[in-house]
Amino acid sequence: MPRTAREKSTTGIYHIMIRGIDKRHIFLQNQDYQQFFLHLQRAKAKSGAKVLAYCLMKNHVHLLLKEGSEEIGNTIKRINVGYAMYHNLTHERVGHLFQNRFKSEPVNDEGYLYTVFRYIHQNPVKAGLVDYLEHYPWSSYNEYLRKNPKHIDGNPLSNPLWKRFASESEYRLFHQETVDDRCLEYMESKRITEKELKIYIEDKMQINDLLTLSLKDRNGIIKRVKEETGASIRQMEKVLGLGRCAVHKALR
Repeated sequence: MPRTAREKSTTGIYHIMIRGIDKRHIFLQNQDYQQFFLHLQRAKAKSGAKVLAYCLMKNHVHLLLKEGSEEIGNTIKRINVGYAMYHNLTHERVGHLFQNRFKSEPVNDEGYLYTVFRYIHQNPVKAGLVDYLEHYPWSSYNEYLRKNPKHIDGNPLSNPLWKRFASESEYRLFHQETVDDRCLEYMESKRITEKELKIYIEDKMQINDLLTLSLKDRNGIIKRVKEETGASIRQMEKVLGLGRCAVHKALR
């Protein structure tokens, strides 16, 4: 079956998600994140694309990009090929690193632009990696907060987000809103149910009582469950019989 053509953005702005093949980790050490930024900057220089927001997670990346002089697919290919070559060489592996086709959605209006912007920055907190957005080092949240563009485009003429917030407190409050924004990641997958999660843990992991394990082993199990199922922290609390604090600490 032929692939469906990507929907074109009327504004030239796209929300992109790049994911590791089989959901494997694509960042194994701090140097890997820095190398991804290097290839992102090189792709920007070649294509003229603008980075409006980003968040680099262990096994996937969210980018909010404005298309440059080439189609967005070619820009993403530049990033993926360059980084995959580095990653495979550094970590002594072969084969594909990324899922064959990256996910994309057009951002056609100002309202949805702000929705995607917040959604991208909230990823680490929703995943339980940090309690506060400014504690996560691999997103553009702090670049806007500190007025210090490093990997994002800081020109208000080409980046409509740059002058959007009148003050730091307004920016923080916007990102602290509890919302159920449904962006690209939610469009592509169905969240696991609590019943399915319980069956997965009992059958595949053969764990009946996490409290009998050492803290190290228990935290390893919690991380594995999160990575392999995508379950929410609330679901994990209920099914694993642990408090929110214990789950949060395990995922840090």
